[in-house]
Amino acid sequence: MLRFIVRRILQMIGVLFVLSILLFAWTRSLPGGPVDAICGERCNADQRQALRAQLGLDKSVPAQYWTFLTNAFQGKFGTSTGVLPGTDALDLFLKRLPATIELSFGAILIALVLGVPLGFLAAKRRGGWLDNTSVMTSLIGVAVPVFFIAYLLKYFLAIKYHVLPLQGRQDDIDATRVTGFFVLDGLLTQEWDAAWNALKHLVLPSIALSTIPFAVIFRITRASVLDVLDEDYVRTAEAKGLTSRTIRDRHVLRNAMLPVVTTLGLQIGALLGGAVLTERVFVWGGVGESLANAFSLKDYAVIQVFILMAAAGYVIINLLVDIMYAVIDPRVRTR
Repeated sequence: MLRFIVRRILQMIGVLFVLSILLFAWTRSLPGGPVDAICGERCNADQRQALRAQLGLDKSVPAQYWTFLTNAFQGKFGTSTGVLPGTDALDLFLKRLPATIELSFGAILIALVLGVPLGFLAAKRRGGWLDNTSVMTSLIGVAVPVFFIAYLLKYFLAIKYHVLPLQGRQDDIDATRVTGFFVLDGLLTQEWDAAWNALKHLVLPSIALSTIPFAVIFRITRASVLDVLDEDYVRTAEAKGLTSRTIRDRHVLRNAMLPVVTTLGLQIGALLGGAVLTERVFVWGGVGESLANAFSLKDYAVIQVFILMAAAGYVIINLLVDIMYAVIDPRVRTR
């Protein structure tokens, strides 16, 4: 197991190294380059030359990459010039990250709680009304754009019937901040009204964002359970007279969960990269919304740190999924 984990960590380092090269090359090839992104039309020729020297752009490409790499290791990506001018880009990312993690956690929780049991039951009752209804619902989740579902939820549940808050992460209340996760902060400080308020704000964006992960997890679970139910070892277990619960837990779900775990890791990694449209519709203030603003404002430092950190998070999540995969299926460790 230890060798498996070490091998995966080495692969992760290799992926991050290649990613750093791609990000470095891409940011240097942007129209106008970093100097134009920072200066716009405000700087004269001398100021541009001074900024080029300050950024190390007058050095050779390998020297520039080495500077980029050492700065990245030290967390020095520069300051924001557009999203939140004057703020350190890494601090800005760390400030926005809890909002995205909180939203992603809510979405994945809904997708898992609904997707796995429904997928199992739909496979067990293949062709029945539950199977047909669930398949149709999952198709709607995949086919309808997330932002459209978000606007529908917002209109009916927030604007028309006032069941849930319209936007934002919390009302303007005097809440103590500890971790940046508003629901968790309310629980830790025992400010129950703040926790409840933050939880109500979390419901609508989480439901909107969970539609695609729910559809994917449901369909993968259903297909995997159908495959496993046809295996000889399941029929043997039934012939031996094992209880339905034992067959379900020990023989069906354990084997059917392997592709679901892989899918789950990909979905979580994608959500942590920032759900741009959902965050914008609900004015969530997370990574995705900030990254979209950074592109429109040509905020070079923010683009750089957000992409690198989001990709690193994606790789780390998938490393954890690989380890979980090896725990569930010991055969993976020997491959």
